[in-house]
Order: sequence, then structure tokens, then C-alpha cells
Amino acid sequence: MNTKFSEDVIPLSDLKVNPGRVVNQVDKTHRPVLLTSRGRGVAVVQSVKDYEAEAEERAFLKAVVQGLIDVEQGRTVSLSDAKKRLGLD
Repeated sequence: MNTKFSEDVIPLSDLKVNPGRVVNQVDKTHRPVLLTSRGRGVAVVQSVKDYEAEAEERAFLKAVVQGLIDVEQGRTVSLSDAKKRLGLD
């Protein structure tokens, strides 16, 4: 998902005039839109589906990193113990 600055940076006034166009754009392109006011970024508009997918990906990556830290610091359990804890025996 690469930002196309020619399409994905929109003045806040454009959102006020035609909000449907901005919503349709983020839904169609799957790219967030940066809203600006007086040339400065003030908000991002993104489809709910894309937001949820990115939030899920961030949570997964955070868990992977935490797992790697746990392994590095010796906080591990055997596979059999993990299965028991999860009720997978």
C-alpha cells in the first residue's frame, strides 16, 4: 500500500464538500487518505476493513516479537507443557 501523494493528500475543505468521494477512494484503492488543513496533516481516513486488518497484523507482529524476547530471556516451556496449558492433550 504505497501512498500516491497526487491522489491521497486532500485538503480538509475537499472532505467537507464531497465526503462520499473520499470514502469511495479509500474503499477502492485500499490506501489511506491524509487530510490537511493549511498545508499540515490533521487526520487520516482509512476504510474500516483495512484498519482492522492492519490492527490485527500489528497485534500479531507484537506477539511474535514478545515471543522472541521471551525465548531470548529464557522464559520458555516445553511443547508438552504448552499443550497441557492449552488443553490440547
